[in-house]
Parts: sequence; C-alpha cells; structure tokens
Amino acid sequence: MARQENQPKKTSPTETRLALHVQPNAKRSEILGLANGVVRVRVAALAKEGRANEALIEFLSSLLGVPKTRIRILRGLTARNKVVAVQGLSQEEAMERLLAR
Repeated sequence: MARQENQPKKTSPTETRLALHVQPNAKRSEILGLANGVVRVRVAALAKEGRANEALIEFLSSLLGVPKTRIRILRGLTARNKVVAVQGLSQEEAMERLLAR
C-alpha cells in the first residue's frame, strides 16, 4: 500500500529535540548557556515576519554543522520559548556543539 502524500513523514532515530529560549534583536547571535535544561540563545534579527526564526535556524545550522533543511521549529513559532528538532545528531552531540562556543 502506497503512502499517502498528506501523511507526516516518520522521524529518524537520530532526531534531537532542543528546548530554547530565544532573545531577538540582539547585537549579535550567540549562545548564552544552559539554564534548567533550556539553551538560551540571542539572535541578531527582529521578531517580525519570521526573521528571528530564520536567523535562529541559520545560526543553529552553522553551530551544529547540519543543513538548514534538517532543522525545524516544532513549537513556539511566535514565542520566545521554542522546541526545535534537529535531524542527524544525537542529543549529546548537539548539546556539545552548542555549548562548546
């Protein structure tokens, strides 16, 4: 039986979910650290018309070394608290790469 186009794709076993607190409109994009299991991030983009979300994905892509297409925002598109999925990295790899800077 063929998969219907409107069904969601299954996630890979190496999908990691990260809890983030994002502060838009910063002087520069940076990781501030980890507090209570939440990664604090500043992004140098305004929170208008999805610009901060785009900047966040681009910033995470460069830090994690994965293509932007492998990062998606699962929750919090219009909020500062977000849950982001990253495909291709384990939780340990992702946290190590984010906090190493």
